[in-house]
Amino acid sequence: MDNILYLVIPCYNEEEVLPETSSRLKGKMNELIGQNKIDSKSRVIFVNDGSKDRTWEIIQNLHQEDRLFGGINLSRNRGHQNALLAGLMTVKDYADMVISMDADLQDDINAIDEMIDKYLAGTDIIYGVRSSREKDTFFKKVTAEGFYKVMNTMGANTVFNHADYRLMSKRALEGLAQYGEVNLFLRGIVPMIGYSTDVVYYERGERFAGKSKYPLGKMLSFAVEGVTSLSTKPIRMITGLGFLIFIVSIGMLIYSLIRHFMGATIVGWTTLMVSVWGIGGLILLSLGVVGEYIGKIYLETKARPRFIIEQFLNDID
Repeated sequence: MDNILYLVIPCYNEEEVLPETSSRLKGKMNELIGQNKIDSKSRVIFVNDGSKDRTWEIIQNLHQEDRLFGGINLSRNRGHQNALLAGLMTVKDYADMVISMDADLQDDINAIDEMIDKYLAGTDIIYGVRSSREKDTFFKKVTAEGFYKVMNTMGANTVFNHADYRLMSKRALEGLAQYGEVNLFLRGIVPMIGYSTDVVYYERGERFAGKSKYPLGKMLSFAVEGVTSLSTKPIRMITGLGFLIFIVSIGMLIYSLIRHFMGATIVGWTTLMVSVWGIGGLILLSLGVVGEYIGKIYLETKARPRFIIEQFLNDID
């Protein structure tokens, strides 16, 4: 085994951070090569996810200047998870281990050393986990931690405070390749692979430049995608809710009959309106959840490609 390491970094409109990101990663990769921890064939691969700025142009220039850098250009924007998967599946035949991370330099690149040490000790999957959220605002901290708790409660098992900063061995990547679903949520799929796992704790920094790609609205959408892609628990909750309403309706029927025989035949307007609006809202909510699952079934049956690679830049010895 040559211990060839590939870094896979999805990019969407990252022209502001790429020069600094590439500079820091080059220093880290050369340091690891100098320590004989990784082979000189190791590479940094940027995945351009249909960026509208100069991201792909910068990646091409980096590749021309230094063979350490490579690039994958997707035919169009496919979203972070598909872009990440495209990178992982493209490089898995060239690497012994692959580390995925974001381009914004919030992930501590010094954690790579410990990840590699754990890999060399025989671990297949090493998760990068935030050690704290002291730098986050109160709202960001509550919503982010709530995201992981809700995901796990709803049946989409994830690693708490872990995003997509992780090391995977070739064997783990080959396992990931067997998951063919179109609706992707890698934070939930990777733990399903099995094999030996470990964690590396690190302090997440501030974004170097540019805007966050995960505002609150997108995070909520991401949570719905994760739950409905990995768990049928919401459907079971609807079943339980329907049973509960049925029990309540029986109780109301008995109550109405008792009131009828007591001569009180006029039911309160407030009770009627609350019941109509409440049950109507629950029915619409339930239809929405069921519709979400039906939509995913529709997409899965079409089996459309999750990504199409337009160009792959990689110098191989």
